[in-house]
Order: sequence, then structure tokens, then C-alpha cells
Amino acid sequence: MSLLVHTFGCRLNSAESQTIKNVAENARVENTIVFNTCAVTTEAERQARQAIRRARRENPNAKIIVTGCAAQISPEKYAAMAEVDRVLGNVEKLQQASYEDVATVKVNDIMSITETAAHLVTEFQGHARAFVEIQQGCDHRCTFCIIPFGRGNSRSVPLQQVMTQIQVLVENGYNEVVLTGVDITSYKTAEAETLGALCQAILREVPDLPRLRLSSVDVEEIDVDILALLEKNSRFMPHLHLSLQAGDDLILKRMKRRHSRTQAIEFCKTARSLRPDIVFGADFITGFPTETEEMFQNTLRLVEECGLTYLHVFPYSEREGTPAAKMPSVAKPLRKERAARLRDLGKQQEDIFFSKSINKNAQVIVEQGNIGRSEHFIPVYLTADFPQGSVQTVQIKGYEAGRVFA
Repeated sequence: MSLLVHTFGCRLNSAESQTIKNVAENARVENTIVFNTCAVTTEAERQARQAIRRARRENPNAKIIVTGCAAQISPEKYAAMAEVDRVLGNVEKLQQASYEDVATVKVNDIMSITETAAHLVTEFQGHARAFVEIQQGCDHRCTFCIIPFGRGNSRSVPLQQVMTQIQVLVENGYNEVVLTGVDITSYKTAEAETLGALCQAILREVPDLPRLRLSSVDVEEIDVDILALLEKNSRFMPHLHLSLQAGDDLILKRMKRRHSRTQAIEFCKTARSLRPDIVFGADFITGFPTETEEMFQNTLRLVEECGLTYLHVFPYSEREGTPAAKMPSVAKPLRKERAARLRDLGKQQEDIFFSKSINKNAQVIVEQGNIGRSEHFIPVYLTADFPQGSVQTVQIKGYEAGRVFA
């Protein structure tokens, strides 16, 4: 074994893991396992610690490095683990010098970082789609979220650096790019003052890029240029994943979210009027402190009123140091029970959407194992062999046991 990188959490972590691999290999790191952790929930941290302990049992002579948001927020916790050799912060993990150093803990003040360093990535091993970081950090302080303390304040990658990265990836055969970050709708530089302006520039200046997709977006910040692209540009994928979190206005207020229930519904109506085939995903938290059954019912109704398809559901998880952790809590079994009900509704929404796709054509980017993703993010099982990374026009022929076949 030379170098292994295990990724937990978001697409931004996935993008950064490729950079970690590149810089660590340049530093001639060998016999090492790097854990790029997530701190969104206590469960994510538990899974990371469990994986670290298992890796040590299976690789007693390997060096184990822990990095990512969990390591940035609580470096002492991971440094104290007998299985861990080194701890690196979220900035340090992307610097070659960190892997050449011998310091046991190398974690600086993330809030002091004002720029996002560019790291040119030429490939994403094992992935048909490329993930391009355009933004880091978050200036908002949702009461449940610890991530700003792991990522720092919002900062954007200069437009030309984004362009260069995407151009290199397209030249290397990537047919879909996903723009990632912590809060990508806050993107702002002198050259492109909005996320929409950046997307328009990408599609204009990189004409050979077939597909551009966004990771999670905030309905409060989506700009008119994004809506214009939805309406007029077929290379801009008709799929948006919305950071909604709840469907009740009082809970949204207590979460310190900046949108209302009505805003979410109106945005979905507007987007659908411009691109009738658009499909939406959304993030939700169930059992947030003070949530009643009536409040939860408002979230269930929002799924149908917005016409959401892909639901990413978390039972609320207390994060030490956040305001929500001090609020009157909902019993943990009830949080999980509501999460199960919301996931069941999400499965019903997927069933409806996937069933309506039968006998329709889809543009599918082929991933590993002859599974692909359509422009609407449908996971498609292909019955013919196609080259990984290629975009194929296929006809969806069936939907059975949770699988779409084409």
C-alpha cells in the first residue's frame, strides 16, 4: 500500500480528496492512509472514528493522517486517538509542505484565511464527472451548523482560475462538471459578481463542455442569471438541489435560515415555468428543537407543494458550540421516526418521477459499472456496454425494484 484517501461527507470533500492525493504523492508519501472527515453530524464523526480504528487494525504499520472539517474543529480529539499519527487542518491538507513536515498537529485558525488557493486537478480517479471547487467557507450562521468553524468565512475562487481548471478537465475528456463549495450561491468576484454570471461565462468560454451542474444552492441567493440559463441553455442541467432544511416558517426562523416557506414554493414555480422538465432535490433536518408534529406536517406538505423528488434527510444532531444545541430538544426516537416518514415520502416522489420517465429518451453520462446519471440526475442502469465518461442517448425502458433501466 502506498497512499489511500478515504472521503466522508460532501462533494467539496470529494473534490479536495483528489488534491490531497496529488500533493501527498508529490511529497512522496507512502504507506499512508488519509481520512478526509466531515462534521455535519455527530454520526458522520462517529463513522469516521470507527473507520480510523478499523484501518489501524487492518494496517498496523501504516501512517494514519486525519484531516477535514472534524479535524479542523476538534484537532485535539483526533490527536488523542491512539490510532492517529498526524492531524491536518482544512487549509494544511491541501499544501504539499504539510506532508513533508513532521508536526503531529498542524491546524491553523481557519477564520484568518481570506483567499482560496487554486489547485489544478487534471483527473478524478474513478469518477465520470468532475467536481470543481469555486467557493469556500460560509458567512451565515445557521443555528444548527458547525461548518463555518471548519471552513472559515466565504471566499471565492477567481473566475479565470475556475475557467482554466474546467478547460483542462474538458481537454482530458470530462463531459460533465459539477460546481462545488460550501455556499456556492454566495460566489462573488470582481469578474463575476454572481454564481449565474460565473456559469454564463463558463458555458460561453468553454464551448466544448457538454454539461454543467450545480451542487446544493440556497433559494434566497439564486440570481436572475441562473434562471436565464435554466430557460435558454440546454447545457445547464435541469436539476437543482435546494438547501431548504424545513418547511415550517417558525422552525426556519429558529434555524436562522434566510428564506421562508413561501419563497421556496414560489422559486420552484418560477424555475418550473422557465424549464418545465426541471427536477428538484432538497436537504431536510427532522426533529429540530421545538419542532411539533404540526410543524413537521408543514415540511411534508412542502415536498409536494414544491414538487421535490430527491430528498436528503438528516435527523437533527446536536453540535456542541451551536445555538440550537441549547434549545428545547425533540426526543431522539421521534427525530428518527420523522426522518423515516420523510424518506418514505421521498421514495414515493422518486417512484412517481421515475415511472413517468419510462419510454422517454435520456442523455446519460456513463459511470462505473455501466450505471449512469441522466440530465435529471436519474440513476440509470444501462443494459449495453458504453465507455465510462461518455454521454449516451438512451431510452428508459423500465423501473423495477427501485432501479431505472435503459
